[in-house]
Amino acid sequence: MTEKSLPARYTIKADAETVFRLLPEIGKLMIIGKTDDVTHERIGPVEYVERQGDALACRGAAHDSLIRIKDIATIVADTTSVMRDQVYPRIDFNDVDGRAVVSVVGFGGLEPFEKALAGLSLETLPANDKAAERKQRPEVADDDPGRLPLEAALASGQPIGIAFEKSGFSQRWTGVVPKVSLAMGFINVMDGDFHLHLPGGSVASWVSRTVEGRTELTALGKDGKGIGLTLHADDGAIFTHAGEGAE
Repeated sequence: MTEKSLPARYTIKADAETVFRLLPEIGKLMIIGKTDDVTHERIGPVEYVERQGDALACRGAAHDSLIRIKDIATIVADTTSVMRDQVYPRIDFNDVDGRAVVSVVGFGGLEPFEKALAGLSLETLPANDKAAERKQRPEVADDDPGRLPLEAALASGQPIGIAFEKSGFSQRWTGVVPKVSLAMGFINVMDGDFHLHLPGGSVASWVSRTVEGRTELTALGKDGKGIGLTLHADDGAIFTHAGEGAE
């Protein structure tokens, strides 16, 4: 495990665009968009970062995200996460209420992370003594609406798009669903460069529409409002394909 040379937690005193443009130097990393209803993660090196109006786009074979930088008020780094003697340093790009607009986790340990941030002004933060609470969730129901189109897509063997959008952030993945797994109350789709974690019960229904000749399914919560998750396919029949795909 790489020895730490910086504080465990600190604020990065730089503008968001400066920090985002350093991401290609970190190497393999995860970009995380998250709400209580959806977690959407892309994994791999960021190849380049470019401006698109008031947003920054993170691009590459494993990345396709857009971040509205005016929504970011503070940038906090945390290097306390350790698994199997490997440090997974994290950067939270937070809004004015301290909620993460987007988070980035490095997969290469501390050395490339600290090297990328070298020269930036940092302000030490106190240790975070609040342990993350893991909610106890019931098992995913057999007829949970959230799992049905994903399992149908898996059974079809055809590529689909899975997109997520929330205030200040959007991210996409396109590919063939490799597996739909049910664990700890979540519906999970996990590929080498993509993870989707969908709590059971977060989707009450789907609304289908045709956009530029493609089928788009929008996930609605119990309140009838969108939860930010959409599925896309060239052929809408993919989402009703017969077959068993979950484990």
